[in-house]
Amino acid sequence: MDILQAIIIAIVEGLTEFLPISSTAHMGFAASLMGMEESEFLKMFQVSIQFGAILAVVVAYWQKFFDFSNLKFYYKLAFAVIPALGLGFLFDDKIEAVLGNQIAISSMLVLGGVVLLFVDNWFKNPVIHDEKEMSIKKAVIIGFWQCLAMMPGTSRSAASIIGGMTQKLTQKAAAEFSFFLAVPTMLAVTVYSVFVKTWGKETPNPMKGYEMIMADNHHILLFFIGNIVAFVVAWIAIKSFISLLHKYGFKPWGWYRIIVGIVLLIYFTQFQ
Repeated sequence: MDILQAIIIAIVEGLTEFLPISSTAHMGFAASLMGMEESEFLKMFQVSIQFGAILAVVVAYWQKFFDFSNLKFYYKLAFAVIPALGLGFLFDDKIEAVLGNQIAISSMLVLGGVVLLFVDNWFKNPVIHDEKEMSIKKAVIIGFWQCLAMMPGTSRSAASIIGGMTQKLTQKAAAEFSFFLAVPTMLAVTVYSVFVKTWGKETPNPMKGYEMIMADNHHILLFFIGNIVAFVVAWIAIKSFISLLHKYGFKPWGWYRIIVGIVLLIYFTQFQ
């Protein structure tokens, strides 16, 4: 992987991580277009640059994350992330196996797009306009909805936002809580992948992810550049998405997913 490839993948990650369009599918397509072979380091890089995206949420909503007088906010996030931690650990190998199946991921893009076409009509008359009005029970339910994104191509953002809307949250409140919930979820995934998970089958090593990043100066440079780019792009995407969602709803994102998914299906079935 060279620096330009790292920047492009980081841009894709930053743009798509918090939008309901699946960052996994887009990063896989971008890597394929650039002729990058699937490797353990590429998977590690795609996971590790999520750290930059996490920081973008914390910075964009710093007043929320550092308001220590609102302890219930932290309780909601702590309880809401438990389903993903438990199920993610149990089904890690199965999720890993699907990550390389671009046909399955592209199909989920299309199916998820069809769902988004109708979401705006399914959930009307919301009554919760802010996270503070939401109970811990509702937060946990949203956490279970987020687990639908364990199928690559589904979109963690889409699953958790729809989950929020089933609990009577407004589009804005659901999107913002999706951003908040992304922080502990993605942080857990990043830490697990870099410091805990055994990468590769030949030489099992719980620290192999960290060692891959620190293997040489070039890898370290790619890691820092990727996270910086992902941070900047994700911050812009977060700020833009709320206004776009309020103005246009989910239908444009649904059509986008369907079109891109069909294009990817044609590409991976006919040209790969």
